[in-house]
Amino acid sequence: MQKKKVNLVSFLGKYGIVVVLIVLIVFFSVTSKQFLAVSNIINILRQVAVVGIMSVGMTMVLITGGIDLSVGSVAGVACVSTALLMNKGLPWAAAVLLVLIVSCALGGINGFCINALSIPPLITTLGMMTALRGTAYLLTGGLPVFGFPKDILFLGKGSVAGIPVPVIIMAVIFVIGILFMDKTRYGVYIYGVGGNEEATRLSGINVKKIKYLVYMASATLAGLAGIVLLARVNSGQPKAGDGYEMDVITAVVLGGVSISGGEGSMPFVIIGVLFMGVLSNGMVMLNIQDYTQQVVKGIALLLAVAFDRYMQNKKAKQVE
Repeated sequence: MQKKKVNLVSFLGKYGIVVVLIVLIVFFSVTSKQFLAVSNIINILRQVAVVGIMSVGMTMVLITGGIDLSVGSVAGVACVSTALLMNKGLPWAAAVLLVLIVSCALGGINGFCINALSIPPLITTLGMMTALRGTAYLLTGGLPVFGFPKDILFLGKGSVAGIPVPVIIMAVIFVIGILFMDKTRYGVYIYGVGGNEEATRLSGINVKKIKYLVYMASATLAGLAGIVLLARVNSGQPKAGDGYEMDVITAVVLGGVSISGGEGSMPFVIIGVLFMGVLSNGMVMLNIQDYTQQVVKGIALLLAVAFDRYMQNKKAKQVE
């Protein structure tokens, strides 16, 4: 009996999010006839694309034992900056490239504060989140940016063979993320830093370099997500990406990435992202008000972290 209980807990620890997602899909399918419509499924995928792109970088950060609260604000600055640059006559491709470089540099600043100044990741990225949100408003005077060339809208509203371009971008980023984490030595190093930073350092790995890498990757992908968001809404909104950091963290933790670092799988993060999309879409279809949706998402994050802590404590007892 005890063995069956342990096996059940292990199964839920690994595949619980898949089970819950299936239950959620069945529930919303029964309560709303339009939920399983092809158009709605495509809509869900398009809606989760921005969070999905950011979640790849966040996964790397969390696996090292860090956290990045600045992703939503980086996306906001990228959104308005790209629009402003195009309004000044810069071609959209050049504007996108420049904004991605700046986004990467912002991640480098996070890495510098964490590595060189020994500021905890929570405080570093919280400060960056606040500063960059203010920057987005300063750049725009608090007003949306319109009037830029429409060529860039393809990144947010276009489709290829019926598949929305944002979904294609998200899929490509996930494939790259999976290959990077599973097939390169840097992926191994990232897991090592989160599992045992001191042992990783003593083995000759440059831990600071790895931390720079993950925070720069997280900020770059947040910048890309902001550009996709710009193309989707057809305006540079200074509030773009506001609060997205919580959706991203919730999706990643629901996908099985340990908040303590060292554990997690990129493919399961995809399930976490889809869970958040299905949950949000289903609640909208049931006419559940925004405030209630925020409560539900907050509870989902708390439950995910609580279960993660439970599994970590259980593993610690087994080691003892």
